[in-house]
Amino acid sequence: MKILKLLLSISLLIPAISIGQKIDNMASFRDIKSNNYFRFHYDNDYFTSTDKDYTQGYNFELVAPELIKNPINYLFIKPKKSEKKYGIALEHIGFTANNIASDQIQFGDRPFAAVIMLKSFSIATDTINKSRIVSSLNLGIIGPGAFGGDMQTAIHQATGNTIPLGWYNQIKNDAVVNYEISYEKQLLRFHDFFTVQTNATLRLGTLFTNASVGFNATLGIINSPFTSVRDKNKFQLYCYSQPMINAIGYDATLQGGFFNKKSVYTIPANEMERFTLQNNFGIVLQYRWLFLEYSRSLLTREFSSGSSHKWGGIRIGFKL
Repeated sequence: MKILKLLLSISLLIPAISIGQKIDNMASFRDIKSNNYFRFHYDNDYFTSTDKDYTQGYNFELVAPELIKNPINYLFIKPKKSEKKYGIALEHIGFTANNIASDQIQFGDRPFAAVIMLKSFSIATDTINKSRIVSSLNLGIIGPGAFGGDMQTAIHQATGNTIPLGWYNQIKNDAVVNYEISYEKQLLRFHDFFTVQTNATLRLGTLFTNASVGFNATLGIINSPFTSVRDKNKFQLYCYSQPMINAIGYDATLQGGFFNKKSVYTIPANEMERFTLQNNFGIVLQYRWLFLEYSRSLLTREFSSGSSHKWGGIRIGFKL
């Protein structure tokens, strides 16, 4: 018990730390008690008064019973005795250097990069052992084909902000094929008010190859994501914190495409930070069919000449 209290204290107090997957809707504290829902997520560093590094991301997510027929599901880990959900998502993420107004290569800074992906995923929950396995496959493209420059330019023109000129030097087009598996286990639960879970994630592919370990804690009025009971509390309001450490093998948004080596500027392998830290924290409101969340993320530098970064995000979901 003393160890768990110490871990919780660290999770609530830990400061600027770093990066795994930019958009993660699969963590247990984001669970929606339904096999049929839609959720939209939007990230932007505007929420933290910055405009650099991971600058924007969005995700459209659909979970539906009909998606059990998706042939990609055969690639996922789904223990027989677990309760299963199946979903698809469209995801777009963008990265820029610090000075978006410059049309020159900014050596020592992050390359401009954009990624768009279609994700298939499954969530398998073991209600006996209070654990869950999430598997996903991302297929997409990194590079100009992901239209990150066009999108950021249009947004900045509409809002009267600085027009980004550095996208000419962005990471070149390449294929994205990424497989991910996450395991989460509940360690402690105190009634419907407090929980602690441990988690581990492995990502392999042409976009991200890394591994993460950490834990998360929730505090407030909550339902358990590890039980079959649906909506015990019609109204949920809770905060969460999710610190983790990551071991980085490959990051195409920094090092360039896995197959296409013609990008004009990338971060050399010997300048990559191989171990990074990250903390995601936020507040969630769920009432009947509605899901609302505001989140913040803090991270350490990802390469030797980089700097720490932070961003915010919002999620809106609806049971169908």
